[in-house]
Amino acid sequence: MKFRNVSLAIALAGGLSAPLARGDDWPQWMGPQRDNVWRETGILEKFPKGGPKVVWRAPVEAGYSGPAVAGGKVYVTDRVLAKGAANPDDPFDTKNKVASTERVLCLDQKTGQELWKKEYPCAYQISYPAGPRCTPLVSDGKVYTLGAMGDLYCFDAGSGKVVWNLDFKETYKAKPAIWGYAAHPIIDGKKLITLVGGEGAHVVAFDKDTGKELWKAGDDKEIGYAPPLFTEAGGVRQMIVAAPKSVYAVDPDTGKRLWTTPYNADNTSIIMTPVRSGDYLFVGGYRTKNLMLKLTADKPGVEVVFKDKKGAGLSPVNVQPFVQDGVIYGHDEGGALMAVAVPSGKRLWDSPGPLTGDPRGSDTSFIVKNGDRFFFFAESGELVIGKLTEKGYEEVDRAKVIEQTGAAFGRKVVWCAPAFADKKMYVRNDKELICIDLAK
Repeated sequence: MKFRNVSLAIALAGGLSAPLARGDDWPQWMGPQRDNVWRETGILEKFPKGGPKVVWRAPVEAGYSGPAVAGGKVYVTDRVLAKGAANPDDPFDTKNKVASTERVLCLDQKTGQELWKKEYPCAYQISYPAGPRCTPLVSDGKVYTLGAMGDLYCFDAGSGKVVWNLDFKETYKAKPAIWGYAAHPIIDGKKLITLVGGEGAHVVAFDKDTGKELWKAGDDKEIGYAPPLFTEAGGVRQMIVAAPKSVYAVDPDTGKRLWTTPYNADNTSIIMTPVRSGDYLFVGGYRTKNLMLKLTADKPGVEVVFKDKKGAGLSPVNVQPFVQDGVIYGHDEGGALMAVAVPSGKRLWDSPGPLTGDPRGSDTSFIVKNGDRFFFFAESGELVIGKLTEKGYEEVDRAKVIEQTGAAFGRKVVWCAPAFADKKMYVRNDKELICIDLAK
């Protein structure tokens, strides 16, 4: 099949949002400020002999979704196959529905003890059907989850009571993308915003307290997987959305279209949130579908700097790139860790980085900055400390912290964006969620 070299679109791609919780929480994908920066101090410089201490382990079922940590609780989602049901041998086989249940688990942050659990029937008909992709989002006493087949829930964060819920397939006649719903919802003021699909509803804003639709925008027939970016340019606040056939901006208060420019994702695989460096925006996807844009200063709009330029930019698959001092750092589709200059798109260097062995297609490590160094959680189940500069990657230390229980492209993997809170890391595979002590 022509999809064979495309990796699963899991939790991947970020933008700015209002702070959602205190600094030592991790209440959503990419952290409190949705920028993959862990701002706590007092974190170890190297791992102790034998690796960091595991504080607790809690059983979970299959899934790619990362945990969220807020208010003394840890939230994670997973999937349980129905009795007698089995996933297809071919992960790209989406012909038949597979009976299963999606679950939302709430655990005690200190002990890992289960506090509450909610579950609902959810038959899967997507590629790589292990489980949910989206990290829960915690805000103002509520927790929001989006399942792989388009089930959006709002729960009371303390009790687990359902406040409201929507099924995108039913409400919007939306069809899940081949890898399911993977664009992490985001809070903007009183709005919960997420990709949905359906007629004129590529992206939808809901009242976060009631689930009422506030506005909808975008007419891309395919959904893609990229969460939006909030930024300010041309004298106005903009929400920028990367869709399979276009990159466009809307007024986040009304959904009114501000500008649009063509984009052509290969196999609808646009996963990363657009990243901004100075006046420039970059979007990259599978098979060198790259796009560098310059934001216009006098009014909302963009100018194309380059598009689909061979040997330039990078094509992220599973990992949101990190931007620092005019350089984009991230894993290219071939697996290598790269540094790319803005706005030229010139590749400054590439390296296996925190990976084990030579890079392979869709090799993955999730990148989080702490102080002047980075923590990389690699698909090998290793946590790696390293530094990134325009001159190269420098490794400081690494330790194996969790087993690979998943499989992709003939190798064992663990694909999960971890949470960093209370001087600890929280990460899961398809069998357990663990809490690791990273304090000095």
